[in-house]
Amino acid sequence: MHVPDGFIDAPISAATGMVAAGAIAVSLRGARRELDERTAPLAGLVAAFIFAVQMLNFPVAAGTSGHLLGGALAAILVGPYTGVLCVSVVLLMQGILFADGGLTALGVNITDMAITTTVVAYAVFRGLVKILPRSRRSITAASFVAALLSVPAAALVFTLLYALGGTTDVSLGKVATAMIGVHVLIGIGEAAITALTVGAVIAVRPDLVHGARGLEQRLKLRVDGELVDAPRPLEPVAATSRRKLWIGGLLASLVLAGFVSFYASSNPDGLEKVAADQGIDRQTKEHASADSPLADYGVRDVEDARLSGGLAGVIGVGVTVVAGTGVFWAVRRRRSTSSQVA
Repeated sequence: MHVPDGFIDAPISAATGMVAAGAIAVSLRGARRELDERTAPLAGLVAAFIFAVQMLNFPVAAGTSGHLLGGALAAILVGPYTGVLCVSVVLLMQGILFADGGLTALGVNITDMAITTTVVAYAVFRGLVKILPRSRRSITAASFVAALLSVPAAALVFTLLYALGGTTDVSLGKVATAMIGVHVLIGIGEAAITALTVGAVIAVRPDLVHGARGLEQRLKLRVDGELVDAPRPLEPVAATSRRKLWIGGLLASLVLAGFVSFYASSNPDGLEKVAADQGIDRQTKEHASADSPLADYGVRDVEDARLSGGLAGVIGVGVTVVAGTGVFWAVRRRRSTSSQVA
């Protein structure tokens, strides 16, 4: 789904750039309400995890693969505003360091992969949560459906952008049918990854999952004939658990990007396949970062393909977690400063 330079013309690319900039500005303000001292480190980890899992292309049809987009996962774990920022950080790192997704198309990619997936997924998720029983299974099921629908929604948005600013003369109907069709299949993989991840985090720390807030009722104790809320666990215990969760998540991301990614499908992803089949890629331009030492997810001058890809993945996870955590801690500190001034 990473759109390269040349698919969409300059005016529409510039317009989506302004949309992306506006959405990021709004998200920076909204994320202040979502992030606290517990969730700010988790948000950086979510960005790194999305980067790692996006390296794991899975087969979805003959000659086609797909990978996680991550908007649904980020929105449910850390909130919709923070989710937009998480995926945007990933896209920025991929575009600059790995030549994945055009730099002039960065606005298109953020609009499509960060904004669309997050907004659609979170809207569907909140709608389902309101009508389903408040339980862990319901949160996981709602995550599955939200993620499933977010992917074809992103494919539809790309089709609309192509209709407005496509650089090749290709039947819009054929593009829409091919894009939405293959991305419904990719959405199944997205849904499975999202539901498994959300379910795993809820199992150990439901209080850290934005979409599960209010899921658990406070334990009641009977005191002098009256029911009162039981005291919450002491903060040092929770802090240790958060640290273990963060370390475990980071190690999982490093293993996925540094080792498991070598076994990912080498088939073109949904957009690449549709572009090649329909002729959308005739005007593709060389990436501005094509000479990056990490271009195409490999380390230059490292001959062994397994080692080269693994090192690139590990570097990508490290850079993304540092960049993401830095952004989210800055947003968190801005919130604290604003509260003190108020």
